[in-house]
Formats: sequence, structure tokens, C-alpha cells
Amino acid sequence: MSATPQISRQHADPASTREAVFGLLLRQGEATAGELAEHQSVSVQVMRRHLRSLEDEGFVEASPASEGPGRPSNRWRLTAKGQGHFPDGSDHFALGLLQSLAGSLSSETLQELLNQQALQQAGVYRGQIGEGELQQRLERLVELRRQAGYMAECAQDPDDDQAWVVSEFHCSVMRIAEQFPCVCDQELQLIRHTFPDCQVERVQWRLEKGHSCGFRLIQGRDA
Repeated sequence: MSATPQISRQHADPASTREAVFGLLLRQGEATAGELAEHQSVSVQVMRRHLRSLEDEGFVEASPASEGPGRPSNRWRLTAKGQGHFPDGSDHFALGLLQSLAGSLSSETLQELLNQQALQQAGVYRGQIGEGELQQRLERLVELRRQAGYMAECAQDPDDDQAWVVSEFHCSVMRIAEQFPCVCDQELQLIRHTFPDCQVERVQWRLEKGHSCGFRLIQGRDA
């Protein structure tokens, strides 16, 4: 009689268990594997496997916490990436805000506001990227863009060994850009201000054709 509940605990649906872990950690802030297992009616061993898998994917992290005699227990929490697993309405808010601004401001004033935002963000990027060879700085930029929701990569231009191309295959503001292409101009300015020692030009634009946006950078050449 006791074997049946154990079988059901071991064979809980993996997808539903993962989603439940996201929800529980979001509500509770943090929890041990034992606490999560109890909520989901699965064994602690099964829950630990789920948590390790989520940790490998960057969705959760753990820190040891002493809870009485014995070995400390890991308390698990969502990472920033884990928090991003849940949909938000930020793009709807930004789109509505731009629509309101476009209705009350001239196109020149709106563009100036976007350019100012690009300047500010470029300053943040330069602080995070630091100094070094262009390739190193571009790799750091790509990582920052990935954290912001862009599927980005950089590679040397096959036609010019002095040039590099940053490609973005997924744009986190694509829905906004479709209605306000000036946002794409802001992105170009962002790259230029982040790399003031480079000549930067757009070489691919998803709104025109293709499946990515691309920026070509050449250090020191008419920058």
C-alpha cells in the first residue's frame, strides 16, 4: 500500500513541476528543496534534480543556510533570468508611452529624447565594458545585450580583417520598433556612443529585410 504514493511522487510531470518551482519561488522568495518537494508531492531527490537543471540554465541559485543541527540546507531563489521567465507588460507600457509622446511632441523633440536616452545608456555600457581591445569590448557588449533579451553575437568581418560585425537575431523591442522605427536609429546611436573610437554603420536592418540587425565597427578609421 505504501509503494503507490512513492511511485506517483517519482513520476510527477517534469514540465508542471518546473513551472510550479518558478511560481513557488516567485511567491515565497526562497525555499529549500525539501519545502519545494513537499509542495509538489515529489521526492526531495526528484526536486533536487529539477533545481540543478534550473541552476544549469541560470534560472535559480542557491546559498547554504543553517537551520539547526546537521549539514546546512541550500535555500533556492530565482535569478534575474528566472524573474524574466514571467511575462511582463513593459513593452505595452513603452509602446503606449511613445504613442502618447508622439501625439504631443514634434518628431524632432521625440528623436532628441531618444538620443538622450542612447547617450545615457551608452555611458552605462562603457562603464560595464571597460577598456581593452575592440574584440574584448565587443564580446562584453554582446553579453550585456543578451542579458537585455537580445540574441546577439559578434564576429570579424570576412571582407575586412580590421572590421567587426555585431549581429542581433532577436530584438527585445521589435514590436515597438515596428511602429516607431526611430527606436532603431536610437540603437545605432547607442552603439556609436558606446564605441566612440570606432566608425559604426548599420549593415542589416530587420525592418527592411533579412532576419537580423547588424552593425559594422572599424576602430580608428574616420571615427
